[in-house]
Amino acid sequence: MIILKIAFRNIFRQKRRSILTALSMFGGFFLSAFFIGFSDGSYNTIISMFTSNNLGHIQIHENTYLDKPSLYKTINNYEEVLQKLAEIKGVKSYSPRIFSAGIVSVGDKSSGARIFGVDQSKEIKTTNFDKKIIKGKVFSGEEAYEVIIGEGLSKILKAEIGEELVVISQGADGSIANDAYKITGISKSGNEIEDRVTMYLPLKVAQELLVLEGRVHEIAITVGNLNSVNKINELVSKKINSEEIEAVPWQVFAKSFYDAMQADVAGMWVMLVIIMFVVAIGVLNTVLMSVLERRREYGLLKAMGTKPKDIIKLILTEINILAFICIILGSVAGFGINLLLSKHGIAMPEPITYGGMKFQYMTSEVNLRSFLIPAVIVFVSATIVGFFPALKAAKTDPAKAMRTH
Repeated sequence: MIILKIAFRNIFRQKRRSILTALSMFGGFFLSAFFIGFSDGSYNTIISMFTSNNLGHIQIHENTYLDKPSLYKTINNYEEVLQKLAEIKGVKSYSPRIFSAGIVSVGDKSSGARIFGVDQSKEIKTTNFDKKIIKGKVFSGEEAYEVIIGEGLSKILKAEIGEELVVISQGADGSIANDAYKITGISKSGNEIEDRVTMYLPLKVAQELLVLEGRVHEIAITVGNLNSVNKINELVSKKINSEEIEAVPWQVFAKSFYDAMQADVAGMWVMLVIIMFVVAIGVLNTVLMSVLERRREYGLLKAMGTKPKDIIKLILTEINILAFICIILGSVAGFGINLLLSKHGIAMPEPITYGGMKFQYMTSEVNLRSFLIPAVIVFVSATIVGFFPALKAAKTDPAKAMRTH
């Protein structure tokens, strides 16, 4: 208790020195809190848009489909699987899909295209499919002979709403699949590459075209909380309990994207190490200066019988008090800036392209780790760095200190 009182007295007695030390720790905490919050917010925004916009957070396929996609690798009992998904807590929505490729033409213009069969009502809940329509409208019904094409594909085909689009592909029975559909909408997913090749058909119509009645290639699932993806993926796997199909999280079916995100996260940790180093140097400089200025004081304490370990405790207590104050003030400032940026974000001078999608705004996020990690960094680095000047003070020779000061 006496050491604590003396520590408080010393802090407020040497205000200039205390402010310099505190600024180093406050700046380090604030920068760390802001950087972690902004990084987490930006990453989660990118991940959420990349997965929720099209891929989903979890996907169900035939076991070998991801390794080598094929028209014939299907989920044969998909309606039963959908019923099981409806019983799993945490599953927000799900949508069955089928995929194929073919040649599409409008008038004398033709192009290769990816045929995307979707259950419109479920796709709207899962990926906000209706919000991708920038011209025209969604399908009039689940069995309507209508098609929605990507914005890029519409430019290649010079296609307009109301025109007829002819599709030629291959059916699952080996037959030539071909039919004509009315263009009812033009979509824009945010992925320019995808929009140049994608066309959407109602699921039942696509199943009829490709001779895949009662079968799908994929079931895309979205969850309420991005952090619970892996946990819910395990629940889905246990629920479907099948050797023929499997559920995998986005980290698996979008591995290249996940690896890129992990590389960016590694860069964040490098930045935190740099910030910690800056904080440590700042604290070391000010505390060492304090020790040199107060050698007479430490000499007097030792002459009065104060033990070296008590002098070390005194200096470390001063540093820890300052660190605690700075953590509180830094938390308030960090919370304020992260809250502000989580609502308004930062407009990028040039859009960032990630996974074929363009992002114009980066947002922050208020979470526990954006305060907990900086608190640990500031407290631990200040304590470790402060120990060396404290050790020097504890070794002060009382007689020499009294003579030279």
